Amino acid sequence: MTTPSSGRDYLRSRIPMTVITGFLGSGKTTLLNALLASPQAANSAVIINEYGDVGVDHDLVQSIAESVKLLDNGCVCCVVRGDLENALREMFLARRSGQMASFERVILETTGLADPAPVMQAISNDAALTEHYRLDGVVTLVDGVQGTDQLTHTVEAVKQAAVADRIVITKSDLTDQATIDKLMAELRAINPNAGITVAQNGAVDPDFLLSVGLDRSRVAPEAIDRWLGPAKEHNHAHDHDHHEHGHTHNIVTFTLWFEQPFKRATFERCVELLTSLRGADLLRVKGLVNVEGEAGPVVIQGVQHLFHPPVTLAAWPGAERRSRLVFITRGIQRETVANLFAAVMALG
Repeated sequence: MTTPSSGRDYLRSRIPMTVITGFLGSGKTTLLNALLASPQAANSAVIINEYGDVGVDHDLVQSIAESVKLLDNGCVCCVVRGDLENALREMFLARRSGQMASFERVILETTGLADPAPVMQAISNDAALTEHYRLDGVVTLVDGVQGTDQLTHTVEAVKQAAVADRIVITKSDLTDQATIDKLMAELRAINPNAGITVAQNGAVDPDFLLSVGLDRSRVAPEAIDRWLGPAKEHNHAHDHDHHEHGHTHNIVTFTLWFEQPFKRATFERCVELLTSLRGADLLRVKGLVNVEGEAGPVVIQGVQHLFHPPVTLAAWPGAERRSRLVFITRGIQRETVANLFAAVMALG
């Protein structure tokens, strides 16, 4: 972990990136087309992320002869095979030099079998990218007809749902309400902190999908809950719930609260120890940390071994001053992480 940067104007200056993922056939392109038709998504750079020799058959890009095209609504669309970091870097440079139409956000559609983690890590791997981009949110689409079966038999589908900030159930018109209700309950068991909605004719309110993350150094408490999910004191019942649902593939979600402020070095040791021991199983970590000497909370966001450079907000949103960390893990229980933090903190 690096030393936190000042949050003043830093968040606002970075380009937000929304990741749209979901299993094969979940309707990502249909939702993307509907989103791009909205004013909220104007001036977006759209990346269709393909790998190797996978054919590009999306309606959105099927007529593209080159890798970049200006869409009718002013958005920029490109197809990337392979190195996402290089693509983001080249796009920013082209935008700054005027060789590419200006864009105010990036919307990335992943392949249906993609593990979201490498995509989320892309802007953490390169210091130059973290100066220009920030992860705004992960949107996962789940097929209303096939979703339960996919969650039961496919670990990729479970992981896509687990790391999401927003979950959209699609194709509700092709099934009955009881099936949708069952699927929604399963998704809440996997990821109780994500906002979940049902698409209507492939469309969702753009405000539900965009501006999920923290975009300024001064935010209201509502913005924190929008990003982290509703505040919950304990998740013991939820942890138990995971053991009773085989389709979760040992995914565990919990929130830790800390009453006392952290010394910066102590918190860094906690993170370093946790990532060195179980980094591969830390699917996602995000939250606010009360660090001694800081006027506002430090924003933390990480995926497995990699953490985004922390940013300090200019002020606390509301009266709450406790540190709050949301963990999404593969097989790491709440008590394990809580005990690790307690042991490191006891050493001073």
